[in-house]
Amino acid sequence: MTETADELSAPLGQTEKRRRRRIRLPFTALQALAMLLGLFLVVFAGFAMFNDNPLGGEPVARVAINEGARPADDKAAKPDGKSDAKVDHGAAPAAKQEGGERKTVTIIDGSSGTRQEVAIGAGGETAEPGSAAPAIQMPGVDPRLLEKSRYGMIPVMADGLKPFTAYAAEADRAKAARMPAVAIVIGGLGVGAAKTVDAIMKLPPAVTLAFTPYGSDPTKLAERARAQRHEILLQVPMEPYDYPDNDPGPQTLLATLAPDQNIDRLFWHMSRLQGYVGIGNFMGARFVATEAAMQPIVNEAAKRGLALFDDGAAPRSVAASLATGRAMPFAKGDVAIDAVPTPVEIDNALAKLESLAKERGVAVGTASALPVSIDRIGTWIKGLDRKGILLVPLTTAMLKSKSN
Repeated sequence: MTETADELSAPLGQTEKRRRRRIRLPFTALQALAMLLGLFLVVFAGFAMFNDNPLGGEPVARVAINEGARPADDKAAKPDGKSDAKVDHGAAPAAKQEGGERKTVTIIDGSSGTRQEVAIGAGGETAEPGSAAPAIQMPGVDPRLLEKSRYGMIPVMADGLKPFTAYAAEADRAKAARMPAVAIVIGGLGVGAAKTVDAIMKLPPAVTLAFTPYGSDPTKLAERARAQRHEILLQVPMEPYDYPDNDPGPQTLLATLAPDQNIDRLFWHMSRLQGYVGIGNFMGARFVATEAAMQPIVNEAAKRGLALFDDGAAPRSVAASLATGRAMPFAKGDVAIDAVPTPVEIDNALAKLESLAKERGVAVGTASALPVSIDRIGTWIKGLDRKGILLVPLTTAMLKSKSN
């Protein structure tokens, strides 16, 4: 009845439309989008954390290797007869085979297009996880003086020839025997390409350059140094007294390790570059003062025809006595030229080096590749002739010290 009355009272031709009820959601469209994005990030993080991918997405070049018998200790072997060659991020790898047994991986830099050949030994040896890839053989390095290790090629004596003799820089040794002589060793090179190149190019060839095994491409920098006729040393990181607060770097030789463990670490360092005349300590005050730890390292270096250099920073070092016992070429730093890296103090240290050379016949100075050091040493070298002092490579200083 009420409905009929409403219809009769409504204006003619106009009926009230029923209002449609709107459905209201408890969140806005923007909130919904944010929820979806958050859900995606949670799923992605879970995948990254729990997915079993030991290389963490690192690019991998799969290189076919010899399908025949494999060494039992070849840890790089895969069940499918292939090996993984690790490649720098941003580089595109392409594998190729040469001469049947010799394989290489061509690493192409994605930004510059530069190609680099990385050798993989017969039988498919590659670098182990956490280790360096085998070093590329440098021009001017005698292949007879190389021996394959599980990390790459390392120096060895062959046919009576020693790396110390083969890679020593040219020098007038007869003249050096008649007059006071000084040798300069610039250490810590290889980490920091700019300062390394400064030392290579701004100092004369008679200056000996010592490379640490670190850096992105120590082989390339060492090759450039040898191309400029510098002789080079390999600096081996050794344990200081305040280790691990003061940590020289990966694969540091430790006084607490067994001899075979330290020898294995030594081989890792040796494989990082080639063509060096000997090894020296990088830090290592505790290690060089511990005879039980130092003895196997000295023996190994002597067996491989290398010299030994002690930077002179550790007063209790046993390096000199151990080297004498093996009758191997040896030298010790007499003056730390840039211990105080100011022009005045560097000049004072160089004057002290002159006095020692005149007093003893030969003296050795050590320095880093700081710009102020390179500048002052370069200027000082130019005035040596008029002072009656001869600048010689470290190998010449070692031989003169031995004859004295």
